[in-house]
Amino acid sequence: MILSKNGIAAIIPMPIQVVIDDVGWWSGQDGSKQQEPYRTGIGRNHVPADYKAITELGRLLSIRPQAAMVLCEWDINNVLRKLPSSTWMGKNWNNSKNIGPWLEEAADTVRNNSKYFELTLHGIGHEYWTGNNFTRAEWAEVNGTMRPREEVEKHLDFFDIIMGQHQLGSFPVSFVPAAFNHGFGPTPGHDISMAEVLRKRGVTYINTPFSQMYNSEAVDHVVFGFDAEVMTVDRGQDLLDWNVTGEVPVGKLQGPTCGMHWANLIHPDPLRNSEIVNKWVKLLATYNEKPDTMLASDSISFQNQLAHQKCTIVKFAGRIIELDFRKTDALPNSMGKSELTLKVRSLKAISFKSDTIAIRSQRLKRREDFYLYTLTLERIQGKDKANINITNIKL
Repeated sequence: MILSKNGIAAIIPMPIQVVIDDVGWWSGQDGSKQQEPYRTGIGRNHVPADYKAITELGRLLSIRPQAAMVLCEWDINNVLRKLPSSTWMGKNWNNSKNIGPWLEEAADTVRNNSKYFELTLHGIGHEYWTGNNFTRAEWAEVNGTMRPREEVEKHLDFFDIIMGQHQLGSFPVSFVPAAFNHGFGPTPGHDISMAEVLRKRGVTYINTPFSQMYNSEAVDHVVFGFDAEVMTVDRGQDLLDWNVTGEVPVGKLQGPTCGMHWANLIHPDPLRNSEIVNKWVKLLATYNEKPDTMLASDSISFQNQLAHQKCTIVKFAGRIIELDFRKTDALPNSMGKSELTLKVRSLKAISFKSDTIAIRSQRLKRREDFYLYTLTLERIQGKDKANINITNIKL
């Protein structure tokens, strides 16, 4: 937070992106003891209301949560018989028990609520089967080493095929590694990284805990780095364990991701899902009210804002807020080239004017002891610096 001599503070707030793992299972059973996936570990089957819980969270917070999906139990044509490493049944894959009207209802929720639901790549069966046994996880081994590239490419192909079975849209642009097994850059035995494989399919963003990531020391912006021009962001630590269901979330987020698993958002009784959703809304809404944080509206705005938060320099020159974008513009892709959010805290009401950056919107939240302004700014092409004049100061 940068302070002026007049006691005005300006800050580029850290964005927070909501990421929900393991969406897509119909059985909630932890099948790991039988060499089946862990799934969500809840004590019931999933129902369409569990998908609506995600869109309800998005609608109430005006955000687009990322739903990191596994899709084997959406396979209506048993195409995964051709990909034995993707399921516990191998060549004998039979998904008939999961086929029913609930599939179309859930697909309809996903298709018609894209504003509040971002389908994100997580996996097909989450694990990797050799014969009757699995190892963790689908895309990489525990040490982060990528699976054989030809297998990775096949798994990506079949993920896309199953999406097509339900008209779920184009291939995702975001990825959460299954079991968080992932490597930054090429891993032993491979010439290219998982990120580069994904980039060739249009993926621009990876979210995973750096504490578990191979070669995390190569990251050059603390909470994010670029691997084959794919922005890779540190997920940090989730507030709840992966299979906790029906509990009130507590704690403080330590970084730019609010990570959770699907079980954490729902209730043992699906008719009571809204009770848990509302608890998350109450917790997360506070981050919009703070000067130094904000909820990202979607994953694209999240990446842009995070680039600015770490790289754009903010200074005061008298009553002028100076923004320097040169470090941001040096990043290896187009992040940071368009919008950003700036928050300004003042003891009195103030106004803003600029000829070097567009002020697209301005929101005011008045507190007992200060005013908090949230400015949505749009950069002017060709300018690597911008000034915002503070006017009507009455201190």
